[in-house]
Amino acid sequence: MRVIFAGTPEFARVALERLLAAGFTVPLVLTQPDRPAGRGMKLQASPVKQCALQHGIAVAQPLSLRLDGKYPEDAAAAKAAIEAAQADVMVVAAYGLILPQWVLNTPRLGCLNIHASLLPRWRGAAPIHRAIEAGDAETGVTIMQMDAGLDTGDMLLLEKTAINPADTTATLHDRLAQLGGRLIVEALEMAACGGLKPTPQPAEGVTYAHKIDKAESTIDWNQPAEVIARRVRAFNPFPGAATTLGADAIKVWSCEIDSCSRTPDAACGQIVSIDADGIGVACGAGSLLRLTVLQRAGGKRLPAADFLRGFPLAPGMVLGAAP
Repeated sequence: MRVIFAGTPEFARVALERLLAAGFTVPLVLTQPDRPAGRGMKLQASPVKQCALQHGIAVAQPLSLRLDGKYPEDAAAAKAAIEAAQADVMVVAAYGLILPQWVLNTPRLGCLNIHASLLPRWRGAAPIHRAIEAGDAETGVTIMQMDAGLDTGDMLLLEKTAINPADTTATLHDRLAQLGGRLIVEALEMAACGGLKPTPQPAEGVTYAHKIDKAESTIDWNQPAEVIARRVRAFNPFPGAATTLGADAIKVWSCEIDSCSRTPDAACGQIVSIDADGIGVACGAGSLLRLTVLQRAGGKRLPAADFLRGFPLAPGMVLGAAP
């Protein structure tokens, strides 16, 4: 079976590697244009492009696939490459471009998407982050037949996995990437013998995983500790949960909900305790959060005890207050 692959980040690279290991022929890869990254802001190829080049696969990086859009020459070149590939199917994983109808119609078996949620819950750009942030007990991967809507196509395969209490977006991402790679291989093997059975998505339970904005990273200490803890895990590794002490910025990478209630007169964001286990901070609804891994601007992530050696904190100080 000939497979065009469209994807960009590490999540997609894992799936591409699994397809190649399973013996599928991949004549063409579509991925996002190289972007500036790192301290030097040098142009860097996406993980999918790097994988494709390592395997000698042709790569296309159009700015758009819309023939009537802002970059018609890019789209026309991509169309010629897609048609020349003579693929049976296109596999899409976190590609980053909307596929117009001509793309959906070109492969014989259409376009299959690897989506990191249990559809119809968490359609959209950030399903892993939003599942953790919302406190979902489980998530999974859905292999979907793509249509013109936003993650609205028929479901072909679905598998669940639990969200563990300590899961961050980073750890859950890695598990779902491996699951997605395995499921897309199974889906294509079933498709080859006509064994896939599409199931329409339920009309109930639709939620949208909107793109993560850096502005969301600021911790609101008026929220209960449980809510803040979920956001800390959801925003690890990006954009990181952030607070301030005066003019200094601090990122919180790990924390624990303290079973002890805070003192009634403590303000939200006030440091109420410091010990070997971390920094106790008063939160909304009388709750207490213990910060265990922190980072100051320009520094490294450090356990609380090490962080305090270079950034002295004391009970009574208030995080997130205006300088």
